[in-house]
Amino acid sequence: MLGEYRIEGRGAAEIAASVERAVGSGELESGQLLPPLRELATRLGVNPNTVAAAYRTLRERGVIETAGRRGSRIRSKPATTGRDGIRVDVPAGVRDLSSGNPDPALLPALAPALAAVAAEGDRAPVLYGAEPVEPELERLARAGLAADGVPVGPVTVTSGSLDAVERVLLAHLRPGDPVAVEDPGWARILDLVPALGLRTVPVPVDDEGPRPDGLRGALESGARALIVTARAHNPTGAAVSAPRARELRAVLRAHPHTVLIEDDHGHGIVDLPLHPLVGVTRHWAFLRSVAKAYGPDLRLAVMTGDEVTVDRVRGRQRLGPGWVSRLLQRTVVRMWADGAVDGQAVAAAYRARRDLLVDALADHGVEAHGRSGMNVWVPVPDETGAVSRLLHAGWGVSPGACYRMATPPGIRITVSTLTPEETGRLAAAVAAAVRPGSGRVLA
Repeated sequence: MLGEYRIEGRGAAEIAASVERAVGSGELESGQLLPPLRELATRLGVNPNTVAAAYRTLRERGVIETAGRRGSRIRSKPATTGRDGIRVDVPAGVRDLSSGNPDPALLPALAPALAAVAAEGDRAPVLYGAEPVEPELERLARAGLAADGVPVGPVTVTSGSLDAVERVLLAHLRPGDPVAVEDPGWARILDLVPALGLRTVPVPVDDEGPRPDGLRGALESGARALIVTARAHNPTGAAVSAPRARELRAVLRAHPHTVLIEDDHGHGIVDLPLHPLVGVTRHWAFLRSVAKAYGPDLRLAVMTGDEVTVDRVRGRQRLGPGWVSRLLQRTVVRMWADGAVDGQAVAAAYRARRDLLVDALADHGVEAHGRSGMNVWVPVPDETGAVSRLLHAGWGVSPGACYRMATPPGIRITVSTLTPEETGRLAAAVAAAVRPGSGRVLA
């Protein structure tokens, strides 16, 4: 059942930690069956209730899953391992188009804003008890959100979009609750949901966002929350269109108790209009991160939502980190005020790189998707083979297994630093990798 590995511990926490360590080290692999409660309790000399508590902890952390009389086994993708283990190590000399990072050349200089803010902080340091949100950041954020049609709500600040997603889910859901997520979708979300002890329910995505029939099925099956990407969907580049937004809002109106989390992380790097979904359910949150436009190390996202949701997020944040650095908030305010990023120019640069690659792939008969953002998604019949052949040809791309559940195989290509001179060679290499040995490549 467990091979040579022996679970250890006398208390529930020790037993759970023993299993989790073994999963992290690879001694316990996905799908391995754990001993029945009473059998393990007898072996360890503890009460069966102690083992039951350990297994419950492991389920809540997303490490194991239980199927009634069939017993408990290690999850196929446990939270302790995550999807980073699926990623490809790009060796030296291979062009890396797998990272998902923005183009450093399109990021603004931080030194002027940081220096000015640091000097301001020296004159008047932020101390305990200060307001958690910089007033000018809140004012500018509210104006931007209102201009894009986002409903009015209180504003708070989190350490990036993923921090906000986690806090909202924990504010409303309990372990075991199902969450509707995009498929394919952001790898971090697909890891985070089970890590919180929640269950993922896949919703198919096309170029215009989540498919209404898929969302309807997920909500009718009991999903209590929905996480959706407004624009620059990772990995496909999808963006919610106006017609699709109307369809999705209609589905959500029939399920008003759904916790709706909408992530607009592409704000500042896309030129497609926003068509928000939030406001049709009782509890909702809308997020805007500065990572893609201003730099991933600026760990800051603006969040608005209904009063209950924002209040719960603020309250839990107050008990932990307290607040997101006001120095960082002031830095973002200064760069917003100074126009440090020309959003239209950045969006146009990424659009040109996406379109050039999608068109070049089409010339080879290869289907590709990339409506917004900095990634292109290419469906492939053999994901592992395509990634390996591209590596051999000098191109590092990300395997689609990082981002998908029920979706067929694919690869993600980050075009943020792709040059026009490289595009033709890359397209030819992808075509050869998709259909090796074939003179004609078919999607």
